[in-house]
Amino acid sequence: MIGRAIGVLVSWFFRLLGAVILLSIIWVVAYRFLPPPMTWLMARDAIAGQRVKHAWVPLTAMSRSLPRAVIGAEDANFCYHHGVDFEAVKAAAEANLKGRKLRGGSTISQQTAKNAFLWPERSYVRKGLEVWFTGLIELLWGKPRIMEVYLNIVEMGPGIYGMPAASIHYFGTKVDRLSPAQAAKLTAILPQPIKRSVNKPSRSVRRYARRIEKRVRVVRDEGIDACLWN
Repeated sequence: MIGRAIGVLVSWFFRLLGAVILLSIIWVVAYRFLPPPMTWLMARDAIAGQRVKHAWVPLTAMSRSLPRAVIGAEDANFCYHHGVDFEAVKAAAEANLKGRKLRGGSTISQQTAKNAFLWPERSYVRKGLEVWFTGLIELLWGKPRIMEVYLNIVEMGPGIYGMPAASIHYFGTKVDRLSPAQAAKLTAILPQPIKRSVNKPSRSVRRYARRIEKRVRVVRDEGIDACLWN
């Protein structure tokens, strides 16, 4: 009897696992063609009574300085890795072991998977799901779509989501008209858009923005963003 009960539980477990896998694939395929209507962070802000500013703009209608800025600042190997940048993970681990300021090895693909499908809490379960969804979007979306979704849903301040909304909020201009300097200023507040300010940046944020602006030119001149336009 015990063996039979265990067999039934195992059978139901694998059925449930199969259903979860299938549903996650369907979810990812849907977001390949449809803009994510809301993220966990957007829902959190809306429930708290915070006005949510968000507008969807295709990647092709954005200033190219924006993806170049986030590649230069957040993920220089975006076009070359398959979701996880193992070199960045190794460098982050070494820096942490040496007692330096904590660094992350999270790629744009991983951040997109987390923002679009998951919650921000740090746990082994969420990290495992992040790796799973990262693999799916790399396989089913491709780099241009990953960048497009990332730029449209990334948190950019209290209640502000996506570069299009941030461009209007901070500079009063559409996202296709952003200059390299403006794109760099927006990117410089990542990954701490609540603590850092675009309008009143600290000295360190201003310095970081200037470095990012230089990286925009490097990304452009060296074709590091070629996967987005071919």
